Amino acid sequence: MEFNQFFPPHDGISLRELASHLGADLLDDSAGDRRIRSVAPVARAVEGQICYLRSRKSRGDLSTCRASAIICEGAIRPLVPDHIPVLLSPKPETAFAIAGALLHPNAMRPAPVVSDLAGVHPASHVDPTARLEQDVEVEPMAVVGARAEIGSGTRIGAGAVIGADVKIGRGCTIAPGATVLAAFLGNGVIIHNGARVGQDGFGYAPGPRGMLKVVQVGRVIIQDNVEIGANTTIDRGTMDDTVIGEGTKIDNLVQVGHNVRIGRHCGIVSGVGIAGSTTIGDGVMIGGASGVNGHITIGDGAQIAAMSGVIADVPAGARFGGIPARPLKDFLRDVAEALSRSDERSRRKGDKNE
Repeated sequence: MEFNQFFPPHDGISLRELASHLGADLLDDSAGDRRIRSVAPVARAVEGQICYLRSRKSRGDLSTCRASAIICEGAIRPLVPDHIPVLLSPKPETAFAIAGALLHPNAMRPAPVVSDLAGVHPASHVDPTARLEQDVEVEPMAVVGARAEIGSGTRIGAGAVIGADVKIGRGCTIAPGATVLAAFLGNGVIIHNGARVGQDGFGYAPGPRGMLKVVQVGRVIIQDNVEIGANTTIDRGTMDDTVIGEGTKIDNLVQVGHNVRIGRHCGIVSGVGIAGSTTIGDGVMIGGASGVNGHITIGDGAQIAAMSGVIADVPAGARFGGIPARPLKDFLRDVAEALSRSDERSRRKGDKNE
């Protein structure tokens, strides 16, 4: 890749040192002094860059690869041209992620709008009763409300709003334009641009003249090392709390309803909607554009295929898909049967037209 002013290359790390950092085996020690400065996709990697080979499907990209090294597993090793050094890893994608974080640390969380900012910018507003530890950055036009508490190493981005009594841990990043209300955040939390946390949930009761608003007096609890994507919304609880478990990663444009409880280390992809009072276990993966009904439970380790409609409980470890969501093997069988029937109808129609 040509020079990228947004994410400039690293000053350089030796391939030998990088292999040690990744816990990977450098198969050609004579290449250990090569300097690695950035990451790139296989097809257009050049000298000074490192890439990884995920599967045999990418073998065609190797013809144009000029990388200084490739990370791959043993089964893929024979595909790599002899002139490209190999870092052998049983988990190449994980190793590549670690390498990327080392080479491009400034891309790991939203970048500051104001360079070299130290402390509170004069164009921001921090309530006199708020408590900020050392090394907190508050960028222009950000607002920190009364009695809020913010831990050291946390950055509040330009135009972000931190509501009264909110507590934010250490080493967090609240990106520009985000809003955090009625919430407690742990350490290492990243909230991307435009995300909304802690607004009231969608709760109404029928009344004699229409819908009556149900009071929403719960909180949002976000545990350590959670990442919340841009323009995602997480409603506070009605009377209980909405909880996002440690290490969970939520993509852009996700809606999390009131009283939802999401376990640890889950992955929730863009466009998912989770209705209120649903419980999601640890390690659950939910594909993009899926809808999850309220008041149900998705068990630990379950996987939901993209564009599914989950209307009932999902057992732990199950793989579900379709609308309504059902065991994935049943869904795929139903799809195959439907396609077969469609082909048969088309064939019969063609026979009649002859």
